[in-house]
Amino acid sequence: METPFIFWGAILWMILWGIIGSLVTRRRYLQHDLDTSNTVFVGAMLGAATGPVGLVPLWMKTPELTNRLIVIPAIGTVVLIAAAFAFADPQNNCVANGSFVASQITNGLIIGIIYGFMALGLTLIFSILGVVSFAHGEFYMIGGMLVYFITAVWFPGINPMIAILMACAVVFAMGAIFERMFLTPMYEGKIDRPVEYGILITFGLAFTLQYFVQATAGANPVKVRRYFDFPRIRLPSSDDPWLIKTSRGNMELFDTISISNPRFTAAITCVLVLGALLYFLHRTWTGKALRAVSQDRDAAAIAGINPDRMNMLAFALGGMIAALAGALLVQAFSWLPQVGAIPAMRSFVIVVLGGLGSLPGAFLGGILVGLVEAAGTGCIPDAQKAASYIPAYGMVVLTLTLLLRPTGLFGRRFASGTHGKF
Repeated sequence: METPFIFWGAILWMILWGIIGSLVTRRRYLQHDLDTSNTVFVGAMLGAATGPVGLVPLWMKTPELTNRLIVIPAIGTVVLIAAAFAFADPQNNCVANGSFVASQITNGLIIGIIYGFMALGLTLIFSILGVVSFAHGEFYMIGGMLVYFITAVWFPGINPMIAILMACAVVFAMGAIFERMFLTPMYEGKIDRPVEYGILITFGLAFTLQYFVQATAGANPVKVRRYFDFPRIRLPSSDDPWLIKTSRGNMELFDTISISNPRFTAAITCVLVLGALLYFLHRTWTGKALRAVSQDRDAAAIAGINPDRMNMLAFALGGMIAALAGALLVQAFSWLPQVGAIPAMRSFVIVVLGGLGSLPGAFLGGILVGLVEAAGTGCIPDAQKAASYIPAYGMVVLTLTLLLRPTGLFGRRFASGTHGKF
């Protein structure tokens, strides 16, 4: 009984000093008339990681809260929690099995990249339109459904890459048409309460798309065959211990890390598309126009940019990104008309975690959520319980973010008339 007592005692100690740090640090910075935007987060993390040892100097000196002071206490808190867990359960796979830990971290990074990529579309829409699209999960679902019907029903034997491109084109057109028909009136003064209207109209779109697919395609789960297998490679010779090989469709490195083929290919594709998206936003005229509209709609219009056209492009691009994520993952999961609900929920969590309007924040937030889920599922011995807890991990991260840093990791308080900044 001694080990659990020490473990929970350490956790309660961290919680106590985290609360004290968050409350007192903000009060101290208010007394000195200093910026308090990061005081709750830094105070809580520093208190949890160091207790009074770190908090007292912070309260006495009240230094500027730079990125270093924000990141280091957070890392220290995570390390202390991991150490307390290791001390409490030294036989757990997350403590005693290095190969298992390496595999969980790798797979957490891979699924986190996919999460972050999907959240990019939601962030892009909010940054330009100021609307949180509740149809994001349905675009994800339709992307996978289209790939299934194109490759397995309508054109059997077609190259999967062509099917993915076709699915993305269809969803892009759907997003553009919907934005032009139902969201454009928001910016023409025809809607009295545009925020509420945006929520309701996108929720209505989600409802319509989900039940339309269920009525036409049925409610039975479908799945696409793996797009391609990993090659069997031995470098530099067949006698070397490190190896990339095909084993039950997975890739194994050093006989230690097992990576799912569909998730790996999806993650690599997401990274490549992310690079292309960043190039588009920062190096092309249209991309710069999108960024200009996200920062100041009126100033962009004066400069000759058509904000309505940028709105249409942003909503269509955001939906297409979600559809691409679905088209890549339909080979990994069984696909149903309701399959978009949980990914959409994760996207909302990631957008808040990374900071509304921040593309880097969305991507890094996705990786963080992926790692948290991998750690949670891997460290719970009961596999059935671990799988059932997966949706809860994101909500825990969301709750902590709203309590400690409401603007998110890379968020900022927006000026009037702006929604975000890439």
